[in-house]
Amino acid sequence: MTARAGRGESARFAAAHTLPALVRGFVSARPRAARGHVGPDRPRWSAATLRALRERHGGAPVLVRGLTGTVLLILDPQDIRQFYAEPVGPLGRPPAGADGCAHAGLRAERRAVDDSVLAAGLTVHPSCAAFLSVLTDEARRLTAGGSLELARVRHSVARAARRIVLGDAAVEDTELGRRLGRFHERAGARIAAYAHLAEPHTLIGRARRHADPLGDPDRAGLDPVGQVRQWLAAFDLVPGVLLRTLLLLGAHPAEQDAVAAEARAAGWVQGAAQGALPRLRACVRESLRLYPAVPDLIRITRAETEWRGVRHPAGTCVVLPVLFHQRDPAHVPAAHVFVPGRWASREADHDVRMAPFSHAAGRCPGEQLGLLVTAALCAEVLRGHRVRPVRPVLDPLGPLPAALDPQGIRLRLTRR
Repeated sequence: MTARAGRGESARFAAAHTLPALVRGFVSARPRAARGHVGPDRPRWSAATLRALRERHGGAPVLVRGLTGTVLLILDPQDIRQFYAEPVGPLGRPPAGADGCAHAGLRAERRAVDDSVLAAGLTVHPSCAAFLSVLTDEARRLTAGGSLELARVRHSVARAARRIVLGDAAVEDTELGRRLGRFHERAGARIAAYAHLAEPHTLIGRARRHADPLGDPDRAGLDPVGQVRQWLAAFDLVPGVLLRTLLLLGAHPAEQDAVAAEARAAGWVQGAAQGALPRLRACVRESLRLYPAVPDLIRITRAETEWRGVRHPAGTCVVLPVLFHQRDPAHVPAAHVFVPGRWASREADHDVRMAPFSHAAGRCPGEQLGLLVTAALCAEVLRGHRVRPVRPVLDPLGPLPAALDPQGIRLRLTRR
């Protein structure tokens, strides 16, 4: 028998979960308009709604009518592995980014080039040395003042992103992001110009080494506008992750001292070890477990599928509420506490209950590069400075807040 939410349950789900998810993307552009829908209590209300659905229906996947149509909710860990086994992409492909990575919708040939450019699966990117040089240079802007807040971090990360993606010639092109969204042809011309000037270590430089999978020699290394848009958009997530990670370290002085020592030690070595930073990377992963960049993952089934003995037709929208599962105290130890040590074991990276970068075919190919960039920036800050929270002030022993808006984070930097 199909588990189906009643009208009251669907209404609560829409109010506590779907509506905040829809407006979350407008917080930066329209903070006042969105403030009432994405307050710090909303994730807690959403989790309570999902727990109630799970208890009432015995953990079975539940059909719920939301604001955008009927979805099949995955509420129990035993069904998560099947979710990740579903193919990524069409039918009715979800919006880019719904799986945490636009890579999920690329054609197989283009995915292969994307994987090569981003060095998917390699802990340290082949261009690590050049990227670390860029990050060290741009991090000086982060530590130039006595405090850190979102505007300063966004400025430094955006400069670093343009240099890593397109090369040093693009560093001052602050309008490029807006042009990518509105003027595809004009943006294409600018990107083509940067691509011809780009250093070999840049992402666009690495992409140009590959023949275009569709056979067009003038489009070597994929659709340049589309790919650059995706790569720069991925960097847009870094400031929030960086601020949350530093805030959490500010609330845990012992862990901060340990990762600062790791950062100082890495500064004395050469090669891949400089970018490895395993303890700092674990802190970044734990920050993303607590505050995922993409709180829900989506699959659209391509064929009729069976979930716990119930058959659902092709085209069913299946939703995995990642934030709910990563913070589920019934199945995740110390679910609401900052415990970066949980990522020390290799098994943790394959634990489907926790998915900072998704799993299986939908796993983000830029995972390791994202960790490299974020951990390296943290290292540059912590190598010579101590971080103390100004706001918010977190309780290191009690449950952490359900949400942390990076716009509200302010940190004080003092010399070590």
